[in-house]
Order: sequence, then C-alpha cells, then structure tokens
Amino acid sequence: MPPRFHFTIHATDGKARLGEIAMRRGTIRTPAFMPVGTAATVKAMKPQDVRATGADILLGNTYHLMLRPTAERVHRLGGLHGFMGWDRPILTDSGGYQVMSLAELTKRSEEGVSFKSHLDGSKHLISPERSMEIQRLLGSDIVMAFDELVPTTSTKEVQAAAMERSMRWAKRSRDAFDAGGEHAEGAALFGIQQGALDEGFRKSSADALKHIGFDGYAVGGLAVGEGQEAMFGVLDYAPGQLDERKPRYLMGVGKPDDIVGAVERGIDMFDCVLPTRSGRTGQAFTRQGPINIRNARFGEDKGPIDPECPCPVCATWSRAYLHHLVRAGEILGAMLMTEHNLYFYQHLMADLRQAIGEGRLAMFANDFRASYCSKPES
Repeated sequence: MPPRFHFTIHATDGKARLGEIAMRRGTIRTPAFMPVGTAATVKAMKPQDVRATGADILLGNTYHLMLRPTAERVHRLGGLHGFMGWDRPILTDSGGYQVMSLAELTKRSEEGVSFKSHLDGSKHLISPERSMEIQRLLGSDIVMAFDELVPTTSTKEVQAAAMERSMRWAKRSRDAFDAGGEHAEGAALFGIQQGALDEGFRKSSADALKHIGFDGYAVGGLAVGEGQEAMFGVLDYAPGQLDERKPRYLMGVGKPDDIVGAVERGIDMFDCVLPTRSGRTGQAFTRQGPINIRNARFGEDKGPIDPECPCPVCATWSRAYLHHLVRAGEILGAMLMTEHNLYFYQHLMADLRQAIGEGRLAMFANDFRASYCSKPES
C-alpha cells in the first residue's frame, strides 16, 4: 500500500526545493499549485480536464460544503472524491478564512466561531473539533487545522491574541484529528502558522506548531491585502522557522509572480482562485503578462492567447474567437479561458520544478519577471 504521507526533497536551489508528496491517492509533485474547487467543482471544468492540465491535487472548501450540500450529505453519498469524480488527493481548508470574510455576524470565543450562514441566515458554530469532523466526513486527504485569522492592520495585541488562540486551536485540531479512526490512518494534518507581519509572533507560532507536530505546515495570514513587498518580507524568514523536512504551504497565493517569488523563498504548495475566477471574467495569463480578452483590439486577432502555451485552447482557438465568446456571454468562453489559465499555472509549476532540478532557478525567475512584469495588463 502507498504511504499515508511521505515528503521527499529531491533537489534544492537556494531556498527552493524540488520534491514530491506520496499519498494513498497519488503523488503530488512540488512545488505544486492546487486549483480551487470551492463547492466540489473547479468552476467551468470537468475533473478529468483539470487533471489534464497537470494538477495533482485539488482544494475543497470546508465552509461552503458544510453549508451546501452539507458534509453529512457528502459523506452519505460516498465522500467528496466520489461525489465530484476526482480520484486523486484533495486538501480541504479549515473554514476559518470564510467564516471571517463572508459571514456578516460572527462571535469568536475560545470554543470557536459562531456565525450566520451567508446563504439563509441559519446559525452555525465551527470549532476545531467541528472543523475536523467536517473534513473527516468529506474524506479529505490533507486536513487543515482550524485557526483564527485577523487583518495585518490589527493592533499588535490583537495579532498576538489571535496567534496564541490559533496555537491552542491547533492542539485541539491535532487531538480531534487523531481521534478520527480510519480517516486519520489514511489522511494528513497540516498546522497553520500565524503572526501577521511580526517575525517574533511568527517564530512563537512556528515553535508551538513544531511542538505539537504536523505532517506539513502552512504560512497563513498573508495575501490579505498587505501587498507583495510585505508578503515577501515575511517569506524571507517564515518558511525557515518551520520544519525543513515537511512541506510548506502558502495559503491563497496567488499571482504568477507571487508564486515565483515564494518558490524562491522555500514554499512548496499554493492555491488560489485567480486562474479560474479570472478566466470567467475574461482575463488570460500569458508569459508576457495578463491580457483582457474583452478588449476591442482582440476582435480580429487570429493568434492564440499565448504563442508559448502548449494547451489545447491555444492550439485550437484564436483570440478573436475567445473575444467573441466572452463578449457574448457564452458559457464556452468561460470554459476555454479557465482551461487555458489552469494550463498556464501548471506549466509554470512544471518549469519551476525543472529549473530547481537543473540548478538554474534564479535565471528562470529573473527571465520570467522580465517578460511577465514588463508591461501593465492590456
């Protein structure tokens, strides 16, 4: 039987690592990008088409799935993998971010977070124990500990209190996960480092998480409006505070140049809604920077979205056709734009992995930035 969870680092280049995570449902090549399947679907994509882009793992959303169709229903129907038709690993977030960002009325306590559903106003409570239960019912392969997220603009006192509570919740998450019987025997649990932009808080958080012990560690509380410079400032030290033998996951990131910079700083895993959300709104990613396919100048452009892209969309359809589909509001437009963007992200990850393995990451990253960031979005 394949291992429950085993992380191997095959090569390093500076702080960057080339590796793989072996799990029972398959191997995850790192650095890895996880397409986001919020409501048991990567929007506008069939699972086999997501896999064809090069994705080894998807992300599912605890908050949204617990509300609709409910984790209990997913469990009765055989678990998230069978429900959505994806047979490879799935990581589920803990629900904490959405509770904070979507719920209008929340009440935080040591027990957890009580809130009203954004769908129907019904009342719910997510605690570390309930979060573990939901993720167990979903059948998640990589479970995230429940944490408390606060804005980086919060006072130091608020940041410290949230970090310390998150560490207490991390221990409760660990205990509840370990009590999960058969699911715990086949799944993995990641802890989440908090501490906003404060190096001391981050160090205290990392030390607490390592003392508890997790299969992997996430750098949380970033990509929430602090800007790339501030985020990179934290990533210059935060990954090194975590266990170097375990994978490091930067939650909610991000833009292609964010990912390149984070890989240079030692991050192994990423997720973001950007490639799918942008695709549905007409933005396509290219090695020369993002473009808005709605712009009139693409109305008679016979070329592909990106001449350097090997995806089926670029091999088959023109910018002019995609311009027409998106402007006309055709569903196929959202589908093709999303497919291209996911290919772009996975091709970027493959190029990063190859560059690390060949010891030329700095050259690749500099060349990528010179091309991608050379002009504003058009």
